[in-house]
Amino acid sequence: MADDNLAGTDTVPGRVAYQGVPGAFSHEACLDLRPWDEAVAFDSFDAALDAVRSGDCGCALIPVENSIIGAVEPAAALVTAADMVVVAEVWRPIRLALMAVPGARLSDIRTVESHSIALRQCVQTLASLGLTAVEAFDTAGAARAVADAGDPRRAAVAPVRAAEVYGLSILRNDLQDNEDNRTRFVLLSAHSG
Repeated sequence: MADDNLAGTDTVPGRVAYQGVPGAFSHEACLDLRPWDEAVAFDSFDAALDAVRSGDCGCALIPVENSIIGAVEPAAALVTAADMVVVAEVWRPIRLALMAVPGARLSDIRTVESHSIALRQCVQTLASLGLTAVEAFDTAGAARAVADAGDPRRAAVAPVRAAEVYGLSILRNDLQDNEDNRTRFVLLSAHSG
């Protein structure tokens, strides 16, 4: 499908499940793809899909492929095994930002937290900055943890929206090593319409 193909996006009303916390790439994709629906955060891909199976949410938006690293596992495997219908898909550009508590400077930062896939997408840039990567369960979850800790030596790699949500300052934009960094999301429903 085309990069901005939103075909089928009007077939499933209500709530859209996604894995992560507010400010995550999946959250951004929900807001872009289905702005009229409520985006509902879940701790795991399984929980997001279970919310659709139970009827708590009308659909789930799941990342399945990245242009740099390939399949987004385990999400891609879960989507393949799910007894659901893909009602839409969209490729979204992935722009990674380095963020820290207000007042922190790039020279203060020692560790950078993020999801393993996001860290892999900016490994060269992080190495050039001399920063130590620490894996977290989610990009925006890492931003929330950095904000909660209040430590100017810690930073997160996450979407710009995460900085807005958690009150962090952007130290550097476009951290990704490859400018053509995109992720494909699929919108899944228990029914075709």
